[in-house]
Amino acid sequence: MYKICLVEDEEALANIVKLYLERAGYETICFTKGKDAIDYIGNEVNLWILDIMLGDDVNGYDVIKAIRQEDENVPVIFTSARDQELDKIFGLELGSDDYMTKPYSSKELVLRVNNIIKRVYKDSAQPNSLINYDNYIINLDKRIVELNNKEIKLTTLEFDLLVLFIKNKGKCFSREEILSGVWGDDYFGNDRAVDDLVRRVRKKLSKLKIEAVYGYGYRLS
Repeated sequence: MYKICLVEDEEALANIVKLYLERAGYETICFTKGKDAIDYIGNEVNLWILDIMLGDDVNGYDVIKAIRQEDENVPVIFTSARDQELDKIFGLELGSDDYMTKPYSSKELVLRVNNIIKRVYKDSAQPNSLINYDNYIINLDKRIVELNNKEIKLTTLEFDLLVLFIKNKGKCFSREEILSGVWGDDYFGNDRAVDDLVRRVRKKLSKLKIEAVYGYGYRLS
């Protein structure tokens, strides 16, 4: 059973979301304070759902920074009552996988959780699969990228974008196709998130030959 950690200071909302997640088959742990969530880091968690504004002096950004110090790969969904583009971009910069604006549908949240869990953990029971590209060694099973025997830390979305390109070298993807292939069909964000993600992957994997196709999208040459 996959474990979800929900960090939400509105107890009524937390109880409703917890109910929906448990009905979908997830073990769900809830925290209303950021400090308690940070104290829990280190335990096995398959996905975090973080509200940005919490009931103490520790916010969701503080929590995800602490999570990323411990685990670069565990997926994170941000939620917030503020619908601001800077919040979304900052959340993605810190390594979140999705962003939902309150009020949101608990059913929609569960769908997004399902998609992320399926995408991230679908290969966990399969034997190691290695891909070599221009001196990069990509381990699909362990979700690790190495260059010259040194691991390059990638977030979940960064790794998924890399795999999408690596498995389809030479294929040109539109921004909409990348949104669907990386974030899932139920993601309702805009294509600026694609440009930001590509920029981050290019920065971390400088040897990766990702070409921009003007007015359309990207391809790996």
